[in-house]
Amino acid sequence: MTRKKSNKLKILNDPIYGFIIIPSALIFDLIEHPYFQRLRRISQMGLSYLVYPGAHHTRFHHAIGCMHLMQKSVQLLRFKGVAISKDEETALYVAILLHDIGHGAFSHALEHSIVSGINHETISLKFMEVLNKEFNGKLSLAIEIFKGNHPKKYLYQLISSQLDMDRLDYLKRDSFYTGVAEGNINSERLITMLNVVDNQLIIEEKGIYSVEKFLISRRFMYWQVYLHKTGVVAEKLLEKVLKRAKELALQGVKLPASKSFSYFLYNQINADNFTDETLKIFAKLDNYDVFSSIKEWISNEDFILSKLSESLINRKLPKVILQNNPFTDMEIENAKNEAQKKLKLSDDVLDYFVFQGKISNQAYNTTDDAINILFKNGEVEDITKASDQLDIQSLSITKYKYFMCFPKNR
Repeated sequence: MTRKKSNKLKILNDPIYGFIIIPSALIFDLIEHPYFQRLRRISQMGLSYLVYPGAHHTRFHHAIGCMHLMQKSVQLLRFKGVAISKDEETALYVAILLHDIGHGAFSHALEHSIVSGINHETISLKFMEVLNKEFNGKLSLAIEIFKGNHPKKYLYQLISSQLDMDRLDYLKRDSFYTGVAEGNINSERLITMLNVVDNQLIIEEKGIYSVEKFLISRRFMYWQVYLHKTGVVAEKLLEKVLKRAKELALQGVKLPASKSFSYFLYNQINADNFTDETLKIFAKLDNYDVFSSIKEWISNEDFILSKLSESLINRKLPKVILQNNPFTDMEIENAKNEAQKKLKLSDDVLDYFVFQGKISNQAYNTTDDAINILFKNGEVEDITKASDQLDIQSLSITKYKYFMCFPKNR
């Protein structure tokens, strides 16, 4: 009896775009791989659901959405006569599908706590290189494009630029799941206006207002969602929990944690010793490992770990003040004195409960790959010069806000 071969050309239903086609057996096999399936267990927006209850979508959703937008872009650019070979097309789908595969649990928090000196982009590349061996070199071209080494620069810009498929998806997707309408960009219109001039990705003149809306939406989403003060304090609190756990672990204190999580707690992992074996362990670590451990740590005898863990699990977050100017030494000192009286803390652990920092928002970077507008007369101009909106230029200025967190009086 012959076994029927499974059909790998599947169709997925996405709440943002509707039906998404998996275009090839290679893409299907990559999606089915345990390394990619892990993204179902990595939240796209970290702890933002503590502010916006609907924000429970994952990196898996986002990666599939990016691939869909890349399919639309390739189809559109070919229609306009831009040269993209079949191999380059497949490589683009692979590269955008795997561009975020290196994210750790809760996306960005673990980059600063469990591992050091290595970011998710570097880990993504490590995953791609390991998968390339497993798939007999079929990812080689995708890796070249992902690293920016391909001679066709516009292929790289579709994956990583100031108007790439990553940003076009996450703004629209995060807007949908948070319910923040200001981020709902017209990604289809922007893709329709794409073209290539002198090896550079550009937007045709008719799309200038869609680009303006995109940049303004990006600014709104950062202040209103990604840098929301409650979201900021929740992520910083998670970092403090992980920092304390790692501190105790390296002192030899036994902490309940999964095997993969324990590996990163009890070892100093950095760029120099992040081997392929480390990558295999990293691939087993996700949101569930971290949060199930933090729930257990509530009953830990260490006051700091217990208090911080309970604060995060039960959403008893510290008070946070966000303002335009840096806090004075006197304001910081007063907050520390109050916390010390209330919690009876020693000076050496006070920073776990009273801490400050700054956040920044720059919607458009004039020194990075520009978003260029192609006019009907053939001229190409940066969006800040092409736009007649005065506030577009101001979006390239980095705006800072300063926060201070301390225990609530309750």
